[in-house]
Amino acid sequence: MNRFRVTERFVSINGEARRAGELSCFIRLAGCNLCCNYCDTRWSCDPDAPAEELTKEELLSWVLQEGIRNVTLTGGEPLLSPGVRELLLLFDRQETLRVEVETNGAVSLDLIGGLSDRVTFTMDLKCPGSGMSDRMIWKNTEYLRPVDTVKCVVSDRRDLDWVREKTEEYKLTEKCVVYISPVFGRIDPKEIVEYLKEFRMNEVRMQLQLHKFIWDPGKKGV
Repeated sequence: MNRFRVTERFVSINGEARRAGELSCFIRLAGCNLCCNYCDTRWSCDPDAPAEELTKEELLSWVLQEGIRNVTLTGGEPLLSPGVRELLLLFDRQETLRVEVETNGAVSLDLIGGLSDRVTFTMDLKCPGSGMSDRMIWKNTEYLRPVDTVKCVVSDRRDLDWVREKTEEYKLTEKCVVYISPVFGRIDPKEIVEYLKEFRMNEVRMQLQLHKFIWDPGKKGV
């Protein structure tokens, strides 16, 4: 029986993506295959990070007990955890739940097949400013559905140029919703707005991370 290494579980609002502002049960799993230079959950990226080990049934029981409809599966990189597809299938059988998986774009999304639209994926495109752009699996863009999301976290204008080029090359706005967010403290959000205006990026949305304005940016469990 697979046990998932859970570094955090808590109820809060979604800070970004499509369900921003909505309550969600967050499940943060240990381990990641990237090391972005702006990572704000680096402590959870180590596979040996302090964690409680829970079965998929225990995780579902906790979510149902909380009485919150949304579930956010995050990390680290949650898709690295053995048995994660079985966890998603279990959640998917609960018609009252909506699950969002936050994934870094460097792990295959081929597990989407067979999941309903109640299980959605928010996939990062790691820009050059992250130091990880060469790790992206571009085939993942073929798996994206209209219910899924691409999120691009930018550090500077070079990153903005890169996002515009990749959005056009892979026709991302024709496949799903695309967000651009600033690396907190690195780029003025007004610069992103001006860039969107300059290039008439009508189908791309800018978004700020709500939780970093409500709480201290380094605070856990929010």
